[in-house]
Formats: sequence, structure tokens, C-alpha cells
Amino acid sequence: MTPFAGWENFYVIVGSSAGALIGLQFVVITLIAARPAVRGDVQKAGQAFATPSVVHFAVVLMLSAIVCAPWTGIEPVAAICGLMGLGGVAYIAVITRRLRLQTLYRPVFEDWLFHSMLPLGAYVLLAVAAWIVRDDVRVGLFLLGGAVLLMLFIGIHNAWDAVTYHVFSRKPDRS
Repeated sequence: MTPFAGWENFYVIVGSSAGALIGLQFVVITLIAARPAVRGDVQKAGQAFATPSVVHFAVVLMLSAIVCAPWTGIEPVAAICGLMGLGGVAYIAVITRRLRLQTLYRPVFEDWLFHSMLPLGAYVLLAVAAWIVRDDVRVGLFLLGGAVLLMLFIGIHNAWDAVTYHVFSRKPDRS
């Protein structure tokens, strides 16, 4: 019996959701891209607001695939999760910088919370789970599941927030 017995359904559901949401986000961004921008540097804002949602969904999808693989031990998964957690912390530092540098939109507290603070917490939790799972598999796997679920919900919130921003802040093309 593998350490992941009983977790398969959780990761199949979460991973499938992340994969579907990646596709949906690309469709929505494609539809919105045809509308003219009101002002500012759209590319920098996209890198600060839209790209991280796709990255969070991709991390959830990848972690779900990794956990569902037929591992015989927890050590390789812990190492991969730890590296992904540390990489995510570095990525959130980049995103926080991008939030500050873009000029299209002035972030409010909710933006900082969902684009910087909560993702940082999720990636730190992922790294901590990778460390704890070596000593206490049950607790570590619940922390890992919590980190993955938090990333999925952050991605959902941020994708919805980006879409509603574009819908309500862009003027329709009158040509």
C-alpha cells in the first residue's frame, strides 16, 4: 500500500479542475484580447495579474499528476514538492515586484492578499509539507492537500477577478 492510498480521488478532482480552468482562462483571455485597452501597459499588468493564475493552476495540475503516479515511497514526492514550494516562493517575489511596477491598475488590499500574501503562504505550506511528510506522513499529506487546494482557490479567485476587471473597465469597440 502506497503512502498516497486514499488520496487519488482528491487529486483527480483537483487536478482535473485545474486543467479545465487553465483551458477556460485561455479562452476568456483570447476573447478579451480583441477588445481595445483603455490605457497603460497591458503586457506588464497581464504578467502581474493573469499569468500567475495560469501558473498556480499548472502547479496544482502538476502536483496532482505527481501524487497520482505509482510511487513506492514518499521521499521523491517530498523532494519534488519541496523544490516546487521553494520555486513558488521565488516566483511570488517576482510577482510582487511586477504588481508594484505595472501602471495600468493600482492594487488594493485584496489584490495584495490574493496575488502575493496567500500564494506565498500556499508555497511556503507546500515546502513545509514536504519537510513534515518525512516524519509524519499523514500530517504532511494533509498539509500538501491544503496547499494544493489553496492554490486552486487562489487561481479561481484571481481568474474571476481579472475577467470582471476587463469586462467592466474596457470600452467596447465602436468601429
